[in-house]
Amino acid sequence: MKIKVPSILMADDDAEDRLLAKEAMAKCHMDQDLHFVKNGEELMDYLNHRGDYIDAKLFPFPNLILLDLNMPKMDGRTALNCIKGDPNLRSIPVVILTTSTAAEDMAKSYDLGANSYISKPSDFGGLVATMKVLAQYWFGIVELQPEPGNRKTC
Repeated sequence: MKIKVPSILMADDDAEDRLLAKEAMAKCHMDQDLHFVKNGEELMDYLNHRGDYIDAKLFPFPNLILLDLNMPKMDGRTALNCIKGDPNLRSIPVVILTTSTAAEDMAKSYDLGANSYISKPSDFGGLVATMKVLAQYWFGIVELQPEPGNRKTC
């Protein structure tokens, strides 16, 4: 089954994890619009169309954010807090996709407003299965809110 996937923004500092995510989505035969940032500062720049991400046509507003917790400059927890604290960004679903299985990381993520928490699968097959389920749920079942209007910076 081919799934039409709107724009996904993945924030992860690990180049291999970004590549594997891209390959997993391709393996699922999803039509993706997948964009990457390497840390929370880049994520906030992307969402607010500033710096290298000023062109909204090249860097479309995401329908879903996949967020790693442990990144340099601004970690995923701080970025999540900024996103969910901003009335113009808080409606974007944020799925934590991290290697952490720590209960405190999960609890903190949900406290900050994460929509889901997923520990990264240990193998490529697991990642493919995870991406397929994510796409089916977020883009096949859930009704997503359209892009918000005015954005404020964090």
